[in-house]
Amino acid sequence: MIRNPFRDLDHKKLRRSSDVLQTQNDYYKIVNRRILIFSMIVILLFSTITIRLVFIQVRDHEDYTTKLVNYSSQQQRFQTPRGEIYDRNGKLVVKTASAHNITYFPPKDVTSNEKWELAQKFAKQFHIKHETFTKSDMQDLYLFLYRDENGNADRTGNHLLSDEELATLTKASDKDKLVRSRITEKMVDEIASEEDKNAFSVYLLMNQSPSNSIKVIVEDASNEDVAYLMEHKDEYRGFDVDFGSWKREYPYKDTLRDVLGSVTTTKQGVPSEEREYYEALGYSLTDRVGSSGLEKQYEQLLSGTPKVSEVTFEKDGTAVLNEISAGKKGYNLHLTVDIELQKKVDDIMTSIVKQYAGTSGREAFNQAFVLLMNPNTGEIYALSGAVKNKDGSMTKFASGTYLNNYQVGSVAKGATVYMILNEGVQTVTSTEYDTTMNIAGEEKSSFMNLGVVDAVRALEVSSNVYMWKSIIKLAGGTYVSGQPLNISNEATAKTLTKMRQYYSMFGLGTKTGLDVPNEALGIIGYTQTAGNLLDYSIGQYDTYSPIQLGQYVSTIANGGKKVQPKLVNTASEVNSNYTIYENKTKVLSQLSGNLDYLKTVQQGFRACITGNHCGVELNAMDKGIAAKTGTAQVREYKNNKEYRYTNVSEIGYAPYDDPEVAFVCSAPTSAADSSNQEASICSTQILPKVLKEYFKKYD
Repeated sequence: MIRNPFRDLDHKKLRRSSDVLQTQNDYYKIVNRRILIFSMIVILLFSTITIRLVFIQVRDHEDYTTKLVNYSSQQQRFQTPRGEIYDRNGKLVVKTASAHNITYFPPKDVTSNEKWELAQKFAKQFHIKHETFTKSDMQDLYLFLYRDENGNADRTGNHLLSDEELATLTKASDKDKLVRSRITEKMVDEIASEEDKNAFSVYLLMNQSPSNSIKVIVEDASNEDVAYLMEHKDEYRGFDVDFGSWKREYPYKDTLRDVLGSVTTTKQGVPSEEREYYEALGYSLTDRVGSSGLEKQYEQLLSGTPKVSEVTFEKDGTAVLNEISAGKKGYNLHLTVDIELQKKVDDIMTSIVKQYAGTSGREAFNQAFVLLMNPNTGEIYALSGAVKNKDGSMTKFASGTYLNNYQVGSVAKGATVYMILNEGVQTVTSTEYDTTMNIAGEEKSSFMNLGVVDAVRALEVSSNVYMWKSIIKLAGGTYVSGQPLNISNEATAKTLTKMRQYYSMFGLGTKTGLDVPNEALGIIGYTQTAGNLLDYSIGQYDTYSPIQLGQYVSTIANGGKKVQPKLVNTASEVNSNYTIYENKTKVLSQLSGNLDYLKTVQQGFRACITGNHCGVELNAMDKGIAAKTGTAQVREYKNNKEYRYTNVSEIGYAPYDDPEVAFVCSAPTSAADSSNQEASICSTQILPKVLKEYFKKYD
């Protein structure tokens, strides 16, 4: 039988066709499977999105609405009125009064030319002056107004530079510095009138950074200016009146003003050197802050919570403010100071310094300070300073009690005696013979030869010799008339360190912790010789401030507790007695050693009064006063000539048995050296009058 060859071919062909079909079917299955999986993923994703949208619209609707408002709206912060300051008896010392500020907020799409025209109109109508112009402002004005011969503006200042300079100056800052260095006041005057300068001062304020914030153009505007602007607001687009502004007023005028401190203006804003600090606390750069004194020290309590307003715009682009948070006024401070007593003490100080400064024997005398404080709590009742200026005018300088420091003389002997007794150099009953000493040919003595003295008598009559002989022993030396002390440098350094440690326990040579900024430390002597030890023992080496003397004598008065002095007792809510801050009495340290020796020092201070060595007038007051006077000889060189003067100090407390007040009087350069007037200014003039006023009120 013959095979049909075409049949085999047909079978092969059919078989190939079947393979192709099978392959196609497998491919379709794979594709369909993948489409199904992808579809399920898409459905799952859309289901997730749908569920999320439901949550957003239902559960998180309010949160996202708030976020949308925050992102799409502008908000402005306004400082609320500052807290007020009262004295210890509730007398208002610093008042926060309402004020009206004229402000500016740039409308939408306002141009520089429109701002300039408006600034010119505003400055003329409201009589704005450019007194506060800086050199940089003048340079800006020149660059703003300059036009070349074709009338074209060149605010880059390129016309002031040569082609070579333009080619070589690649840094913009270098170029700007060179341009500004070539702008003189004469060049400014040639192109700018007084009216231009006045207007430009407004223009600068209108363009203060940040651009989208309200700028204060006029602080504490007059009622007339406020009324005019309100009637003509349509002519001064962007300008408005802030009726919630405030200003500081001082019912007692300049009494205690330098201690109370100041607040910056809105133009000054946050001090540039403290910008990062205040920004971290949430302040705006134009916020008013305390710049000195208690205003600065207690900024966080005095400043309130800002008021917040939302900015919207009308059809013409003018901004409208809508309050969304009223804010909160700052807390009120309550001082330790008695402002009525303070005023009387100021009057006494001003009168005495004015009368005696520059008179015969007191040619260099021009200032004095006094301090009254509670030795047990650290509360300061009054702190006063008076300075007579070269033109004869008087300035109150209460802050001088903690900013200035002087060599204080023998008032420091109380600390010296305590150290001498505690170190075992002397006993309470041991004595030294007070007569002129001869140290390697140099004679040294007390104000007169005092004979035999023990610790109490040495303080009563202010024996220098007792202190010197004791310190020589403390340093390991031996006094032989006419011979050097033979105290090694090592022993000198060690003894000086020990002396400073003792003095610091009383508060001398250390910051007291008074609640004010910038308390002075004083000057520490850097030379270390045996002679310096002798000077140090009688208060004629390191320098101390009156507030340090106050802490020192309080430590003696209260039995050895070094108490931190303070000017503020509490802070309270506005219109409430609720105390939100209390500056509690703080005992910084306790005097180490045998406190029985402190009683010896107290006895010496009391004997100084009863023996009429620390003021006959004070003894006659019969208030149980204990005190110590001090005189320190200081030198001044003028025109290659040496002048010698005496610093006078007196410290004390009363009553002796139960101290309630400690006092300090400091009168630097109050007499020519050896004029025999040293003690009179504090003992007979200042303290009797000041303490009389104190006891009149607090006895």
